Amino acid sequence: MLEHGGNLLQFSRQYQIPVAEWLDLSTGVSPFAYPCTSVPSAVWNRLPELNDGLEEAAAGYYGCEPLLAVAGSQAAIMALPEVIATQRGELGVVLLPRVGYKEHQHAWQHFIGPNGAKWQIEFYDTAPSESELARADVVVVINPNNPTGVRQPLELLQQWQAQLQQRQGLLIVDEAFIDCTPQHSLLSRQLGDNVVVLRSVGKFFGLAGARVGFLFGNHLLLDAIALKLGPWTVPGPSRWVTREALLDRQWQRRMRQQLAGHSSRLRTLLTCYFSTSVSGSELFQTVCLHDAPMVHQQLCRHAILTRLCDEKNALRFGLPRDESEWQRLDVALKAITQSV
Repeated sequence: MLEHGGNLLQFSRQYQIPVAEWLDLSTGVSPFAYPCTSVPSAVWNRLPELNDGLEEAAAGYYGCEPLLAVAGSQAAIMALPEVIATQRGELGVVLLPRVGYKEHQHAWQHFIGPNGAKWQIEFYDTAPSESELARADVVVVINPNNPTGVRQPLELLQQWQAQLQQRQGLLIVDEAFIDCTPQHSLLSRQLGDNVVVLRSVGKFFGLAGARVGFLFGNHLLLDAIALKLGPWTVPGPSRWVTREALLDRQWQRRMRQQLAGHSSRLRTLLTCYFSTSVSGSELFQTVCLHDAPMVHQQLCRHAILTRLCDEKNALRFGLPRDESEWQRLDVALKAITQSV
């Protein structure tokens, strides 16, 4: 199992601090969840239906189709290596970010094709070089990157798409954290047949528990993914709540402004206590630290959970929800940095 933040019960037991006393800043999920009204009882009582308006609401919100609703973008991440291998008739080179959401790497590394064939994994740093692109059959981009917050310009992504298309290559872009700045999404442009875009409802809308995401791509790919995942992948209540959230444009506009302000405040707070680089998105800020594991443990002793990044050289901080949480974080950071 990979670590992604959360697992609060585990840390509660480890540090012997009740769950209710923790401030969980570890996930990058907005603390301001979309206010769900009561789900009609009939929605709980029926099997999920595909004509309930979710897909139409998603097409309007994202401004793009065709699309496929999935049980969080994680479901698509796990299915893509096999489906793409089947459609290509062979495996090749997949180019992945060296730092980023590790489930992408996990999915491509652990798929085994006929006769034990595996995808050849290569890594790039901030952006693929020309020589790296020339070798790749599939390129995966996380935009903005989680946890670094690095954004790739649309024009550059379209250049990579065009280069890959010349070689029947595929560009996959994970946009799980882009909802605060939809103008930077590839969905704002016409998608080529060799582009796949992943979107998540859990982060911006604060609905991580609903487990809803969307996959955009060509019809053949979406049909193959749908066939692999099977029916009823998204529960009816999750579909109902997500449709309501996607249609609520007033809430979305207000939340984008609110999250931008909170993110700026978090960045300012962290730069007050750490002299190293701070970067991120509207939903999290990441601090590079040579002693990141120690700082992570010290924050845990204050019942504040952050995300210790996979490379053990950075901490990712999600957004506090209210003034009392901001004060808790401020007090803990002051105590930790003064003790060093």
